[in-house]
Amino acid sequence: GNMVEWCLPQDIDLEGVEFKSMASGSHKIQSDFIYFRKGLCFGLACFANMPVESELERGARMKSVGILSPSYTLLYRYMHFLENQVRHQLEMPGHYSHLEAFYDDKKGVLPDSKGTSSSQQPVHWLPSIHKYMYPEMKITHPAGCMSQFIKFFGEQILVLWKFALLRKRILIFSPPPVGVVCYRVYCCCCLANVSLPGLGGTVPESKPFFYVNVADIEMLETEVSYVACTTEKIFEQKRDLYDVYVDNQNVKTHHEHLQPLLKINNADKEKYQRLNDQRQMLMYSQEVGEDCSSCEEDLFILFFMEQNNRIFQTLMEVSASQDKTLTADHARGMGLDPQGDRSFLMDLLEVYGIDVMLVIDNPCCT
Repeated sequence: GNMVEWCLPQDIDLEGVEFKSMASGSHKIQSDFIYFRKGLCFGLACFANMPVESELERGARMKSVGILSPSYTLLYRYMHFLENQVRHQLEMPGHYSHLEAFYDDKKGVLPDSKGTSSSQQPVHWLPSIHKYMYPEMKITHPAGCMSQFIKFFGEQILVLWKFALLRKRILIFSPPPVGVVCYRVYCCCCLANVSLPGLGGTVPESKPFFYVNVADIEMLETEVSYVACTTEKIFEQKRDLYDVYVDNQNVKTHHEHLQPLLKINNADKEKYQRLNDQRQMLMYSQEVGEDCSSCEEDLFILFFMEQNNRIFQTLMEVSASQDKTLTADHARGMGLDPQGDRSFLMDLLEVYGIDVMLVIDNPCCT
């Protein structure tokens, strides 16, 4: 099995991290990167696999080198360092001087549960971001993770958007490599960003858990909302752990009341067309050399944030009105389909505890 061969600080609890930092099935690939969650910290590890002429190592030497931080938003900055270090560890096992220097340069002090600093467990610290700001994260190739996410899921991102906004437990399955799938987890969380102050203090936050495996089952049993990915097919059978299961581009749910949300309606198609139109305009402005400070990542995040803000702004205004009645015109004004999004709207009102009466009639069958 996997084992932790070296770490700093030496007294930190790393139980299970040897399985989080090396995805199940990685022996079939040459290299990968992986984001994961360990307690209150997030990790990034780079994996590499090198053939060796050694019976003891069964012809292959596999290692991951990773770091832990209270925030995942800037971990990608150290991707290149970790890739170099895992290669170094494969070729010269047991030489940790570069890692020690990195730790001494970057280590910080984690606040303990009382909010005061504890010098017992210094860990690589990164400043946390304002809760309404979106995380900065770039993928390792020019396409950008948002662009790839849109191309991969197409109109299905509108289905994922609804589940993310409803704070459902979303599990994404894919065989290795898992790095690009970790970015899909991040993109899913970005779909649910809302920047209206004072909205739903009791609503569970959308947690990116990134890579999970069977060792995380006990932890996932207690979660009411998360987005995660796995390379272990056994999770599909454990229906009590998730609400939504994504296998490749196939999004499915075993909950009967959520089935209507899987259907793409006209309003979804219009939103997807509008998103693509904005992307085309952005690409054109970049081609003609205009000063284009925004990039596709920003466009994607702002598109969904504005959409979400418009929905919740309308819902809060209606709930503050005298008759508290939400009509078909309101639904259309929010960019939703009065009939196709009826069950989505009802779930939304329940999840966020918004006191509104829905009077959108279902069309009669003749």
